Amino acid sequence: MRRLLALRAGKKLTAGHVRVAADALGVSERTVWRWLAAAQNDETAVAYPGARSRAEARFTITPEIRGLLALWKGNVRAVHRELLLRAARQSPPADAPSLTTLHRAIRRDLTPGERAGLAGGERAARKHDVFLARPRGWRNQAWETDHMQAPVLVDVDGTARRPWITWFTDCATNAITGVAVTPVHPSRESVLAALRSAVLREDPYGPFGGLPEKVRVDRGKDFLSRTVTAAFGLLDVGVEDLPAYTPHLKGTVEGLNRAVESMFLAALPGYARQPRPGKRPSRPKDEVLLGFEDFTARLLAWTLWWNTEHCPAPLRGRTPIEAWQDDPTPLRDVPAADLWTFTLEDAGTRTLTTRGVRFKKRDYVGPWMTGQAGIQVRVRFMPHHDHRIEVYHAATGRYLGPADLADQATEEQVSAVRKSRAARARRLKKDLQASQRERYAAATQAEAPQRLGALTTAQAGAELAQATDSDLSDLALPNLIPPAAPPDGWRTPASLTALTGSGQRNAAPPGQGGAHAPDAPDGQAAPPITDQEGDAS
Repeated sequence: MRRLLALRAGKKLTAGHVRVAADALGVSERTVWRWLAAAQNDETAVAYPGARSRAEARFTITPEIRGLLALWKGNVRAVHRELLLRAARQSPPADAPSLTTLHRAIRRDLTPGERAGLAGGERAARKHDVFLARPRGWRNQAWETDHMQAPVLVDVDGTARRPWITWFTDCATNAITGVAVTPVHPSRESVLAALRSAVLREDPYGPFGGLPEKVRVDRGKDFLSRTVTAAFGLLDVGVEDLPAYTPHLKGTVEGLNRAVESMFLAALPGYARQPRPGKRPSRPKDEVLLGFEDFTARLLAWTLWWNTEHCPAPLRGRTPIEAWQDDPTPLRDVPAADLWTFTLEDAGTRTLTTRGVRFKKRDYVGPWMTGQAGIQVRVRFMPHHDHRIEVYHAATGRYLGPADLADQATEEQVSAVRKSRAARARRLKKDLQASQRERYAAATQAEAPQRLGALTTAQAGAELAQATDSDLSDLALPNLIPPAAPPDGWRTPASLTALTGSGQRNAAPPGQGGAHAPDAPDGQAAPPITDQEGDAS
């Protein structure tokens, strides 16, 4: 290397010399030229050609560059342009790293998780984390539950909707212990229905079931509602409330959500994520959607296949039912009647009258109420099921029977009411959008925004007058200034006398015409008292 440097200093270095040195060292000619350029400024490079530069002279990623990477969402080229502009604005101009050097420093100083996090946020960075696996445990040691919106369009009363699935899974055996399907967004009623199907071991729910020791939830308001938490408390089941945005802490049910889509839902008609030909994804016009009943039946059949025939990888060749039956852990069962009571919302006590039980300003009646009027009862109900309530004896807690809504409207009447409500909501939405719509002129150069929409003076005045009148009528205080006292000799009602504050000032002597007349039963002034000839007495 020293000889090449001497030849270069004497301007006698040729391409032949570089080629011979490259062949002797087993590197390319470009590498030899780069070593010569580095050796001119660094003695270490002369003694050790090709050795890495010192760590303190190496370009590293600073907090400033990390901030720029976060600002530009991981775009390294945009960060490099920003560094070039900042270096050019300095006095004197500073040196900026090359794009290759910046890429090399980012790969060296930042982990894959940090690079993904700077580009896509915490959720993207979490994909590069390493998580520990929980011990397998025993059956009913821990359950996990979750809602999932199925990516399948289903015909629900003539409307295409994406139903929701609520299920409970056993972490030890990967078994689906309970499932409930809701045509629209789920509620606490969906959780309670799925919980009943999960706990019961009778047909068609068995053999999986019993009471678990704890259930993991993800802070969903349905799972943490008062009714659901009270049901878990009565059943002596612990609730483990996981932090938000931590799907890895309930990996069993999250894996089930991914598996059901790729193994079952993707093959159904109406699958919403199916790739379509053309520029815009659209559903074929002749596509026939499944009915809600048919979709539910197919989902339950797939659940049975998952529990009895499928062999998940964590079970090492066993099916969930085999893992369940091989586990000798005793089960805690609850009678169906008690379970039904525990999973109902309590509405307090009522008095059974001759018109039935009054609940939510409506009457509920049942055939068992004959001869029972006058007793105290306790009302329990399934959330959102307004057509029926369950009645228990307030003192003994004995189940008396169901009660149905009296004078319940027909299906045609309910449908007409719903159509009327939908039409009114559409009109109101349209009116609100029209009143709040603002238009601005399109700008082709830098200027202040120009609002469009002209009004005449008469239109503006009429609208402001209408708004002013309505506001003043709302703020009116009619009793702020009391009315003036009536003249002497008038027959004044007692209520008006109190408002005017006239007191004894206008009172006439007893027996004279100026006496105050009592108020009529309806609060108005009583008519004057007359004698038989019609003269006022």
